[in-house]
Amino acid sequence: MDASDLPPLTALRAFEAAARRGSVSEAAAELHVTHGAVSRQVKALEARLGLTLFERDGRGLQLTDAGRRLRDASGEAFDRLRAGVREARRVSGPPALVLGCPGSLLARWVIPRLDRLARDLPDLPVHLSPREGLPDPALAGLDAMLLIGEAPWPRGWEVHRLARERIGPVLSPRHPRFESLAGLSPAQLVREPLLQTASRPQAWPQWATRLGLDPSTLQAGSGFEHLYYLLEAAVAGLGVAIAPQQLVAEDLASGRLAAPWGFVDTDAHWCLCSRSGADARLDALAGWLRARLAHD
Repeated sequence: MDASDLPPLTALRAFEAAARRGSVSEAAAELHVTHGAVSRQVKALEARLGLTLFERDGRGLQLTDAGRRLRDASGEAFDRLRAGVREARRVSGPPALVLGCPGSLLARWVIPRLDRLARDLPDLPVHLSPREGLPDPALAGLDAMLLIGEAPWPRGWEVHRLARERIGPVLSPRHPRFESLAGLSPAQLVREPLLQTASRPQAWPQWATRLGLDPSTLQAGSGFEHLYYLLEAAVAGLGVAIAPQQLVAEDLASGRLAAPWGFVDTDAHWCLCSRSGADARLDALAGWLRARLAHD
């Protein structure tokens, strides 16, 4: 017998759960699928084998002789598979937590702190997955998503608020007009051409509104697709950009950028988002992220 003689694993798994529990509904709940999905898999398995596995009567599901034999064999096989997976995990260490994150946050905040994360949480390996734009409500392929955003959130999400977002204008001492620009008041600054980013067009208007300034007076300068490129342009002395404080903390400390006008709160937060109950290790990761953001 070769692999082609075996029915699909999904169908066997659905049958094994239904046979063990004696209920399609309970099997569906265990497997996190619908009642109809389990029924279809069982019927497909019966068709593939040419056997009747269940007799359906008023008392619910009753296994046939063939069904009982397959239940015993598949149950033993799945028990051995589960034991093998547990042993593989024990030997190789805990599975990596897949963390999605916008590229700018990855490049300017997360990646520089990966060594510290590995030292502080050695039992929590993290695999990073760049994700741009609005997050998929199902968070497909991810255990969690680190982002800057605000409610409302998709249904079924568990959201750890980590820190309030603070934004402000920044520019480089390499800018040819650094001294004169740094001496401007915020009300005067809005008359300067300001570097823009397509991924966060609301940042400048939010900043102006927080300071009681009219956002319509803002002057648009060069635009960039992502925040990462915007900040690199600012570091190169090409103009005044706006950014979350945490993403430019190291640039400010090193003198690559300056923030003469300070930072203001927005309504957004740094958040760690997951499907409810997705991974018990997320509490530890959220605590670590919260502490690092507070330190920065």
